[in-house]
Amino acid sequence: MKKKKVLSGLLALAMTASLFAGCGKAAGTSTEGGSSAEVGGNEAAAASEGAGEEQASSSGYQTTYGSKQFDNVTIQVELFDRENAPSGSTITDNKWTNYVQEEMKKVGINVEFVAVPRSDEIDKMTSMMAGGIAPDIVLTYTYSKAKDYYDQGGVWDLSEFVDGEGQAANLKKYLGESVIDMGRTNGNELYGIVARRATTARSNFFVRKDWMDALGLSVPTTVDELYNLVEQMTKNNPDGRTDIIGTTAWDDGYFLAAFSKLASDPLQSLISCKLTRDYYDEGMKEFYRFRNKLYNNGLVHPEYYALPTDDYISYIVNGNMATFEDHVGANIDSRLGYALPTLRKNYPDADLVAIPPLKNIWDNKQYSTTYSEGGLIAFCPKTADEETVEACVTYLDWMCTKEGGFTLYHGFEGEHFEYDEDGVPVVIDPDYNTADKDWIRGDLFLTGNAGYFETVDDFNKATAKQYPGYEDHFIADQEYALVGDHIEDIDDSLYTSPSQAKLAADINLVRDEWLVKVITCPEDEFEADWDSFMAALKDAGVETINEERTAYFSNK
Repeated sequence: MKKKKVLSGLLALAMTASLFAGCGKAAGTSTEGGSSAEVGGNEAAAASEGAGEEQASSSGYQTTYGSKQFDNVTIQVELFDRENAPSGSTITDNKWTNYVQEEMKKVGINVEFVAVPRSDEIDKMTSMMAGGIAPDIVLTYTYSKAKDYYDQGGVWDLSEFVDGEGQAANLKKYLGESVIDMGRTNGNELYGIVARRATTARSNFFVRKDWMDALGLSVPTTVDELYNLVEQMTKNNPDGRTDIIGTTAWDDGYFLAAFSKLASDPLQSLISCKLTRDYYDEGMKEFYRFRNKLYNNGLVHPEYYALPTDDYISYIVNGNMATFEDHVGANIDSRLGYALPTLRKNYPDADLVAIPPLKNIWDNKQYSTTYSEGGLIAFCPKTADEETVEACVTYLDWMCTKEGGFTLYHGFEGEHFEYDEDGVPVVIDPDYNTADKDWIRGDLFLTGNAGYFETVDDFNKATAKQYPGYEDHFIADQEYALVGDHIEDIDDSLYTSPSQAKLAADINLVRDEWLVKVITCPEDEFEADWDSFMAALKDAGVETINEERTAYFSNK
């Protein structure tokens, strides 16, 4: 059985006080995906076995799966509970948790799963860490929380278990240096293992291509061309409709990339976040001026700021919406009511396609707002002893093998998928997979977000197969979402400003009040309202948060 080092009461109390003073957010994405890639799961192990003896690293820890036979070590692994286990199964006792346990027993590691409600993971993590009862592998999407624990001395530095020659060979090959380095602090110290996203594609701007073609319009490349397209589709609709909504212009993706003046400055893009962006990015003023123009010319819904999601989806599938921005692939997936397939039931000739990003108004370059390379982060509390941590890293290394992550995500050949002529795993029976494995695959596979893959191209090819008849739409959506230079959507999941907990509510109240005013006011009142908005942000403390973020990211 494993042994545990119990944190002192002083450390637990200190962590409790510090953590409740902080502020962060849990954010995630769920993008379906897969791959034909086969990262060599047993190559390092085979080399070790061929030598006839266990090969230790310079630190003494052996963390490549198969390079060490453990002596019945038990590890506890957090597992997000979404309350979606099928009848006859539980989140911790099912076909796939049993598979994990059987595979890890081959190297002398017993795996116990600890269910944590996904909707309450931050609060649960805080209480478990402060009480010294956290599992040996803890998960979160909020990196700043994990780093707080590390800085307080409550989390293992994993560098001695990962960085040495021959250590965690599968993990290093699969994740790559840039993703691994996202879990580092203070130079080479490694406070957690970050999962690699299958793709960083984030959002698309969609247009009714059938209307665009009927009006003789080209795909817009500039802000002015896009405005003209929206106006023509709204006022000269080829179907003769008078109930058309021109667009929904959001501020966190497509339009941010077109208007941001900070887009060309990677450091300032890191420093800027939703709380401070309106104040510090000169381009946001021009973006809201653009939205004001759209509003005053009747090209957006008159109550866009209070439009229920169901109504928004209804406008799209019933042909009322000419253009809109939404998550990548939204034109064909379930989260938007299978927009295009449903629209075609009413209008068989309709087409809803993504278009490439516009040229930025400041430098004429194309930018795409993307997700960070990293997904969730896994870390090991100091309540685990050294051998337990060694086994935990070995477990994460196994996740990066064909027998590990690939099988957990895609299942078994012949039962869940078959390879096509390009070596892409194609689902045999989607309904069977949904009931058998898809409900848990993303939460068991800890070193990859959105599927086991080797390249983005592999992800695109594999996932497109899940949309029969719309494969070309899916590929185009994914490719257009990554055109040009990238602006990573990092915000405060990577870093939470010390003053954010105290100031965020007031700043958000100011934004909620004034953004409606500056978008809906008469055009000749825009300048005065904008100045008032900036003054209100300053009074709410936006400069304090920016100063703290500047100091943090400038020293990274």
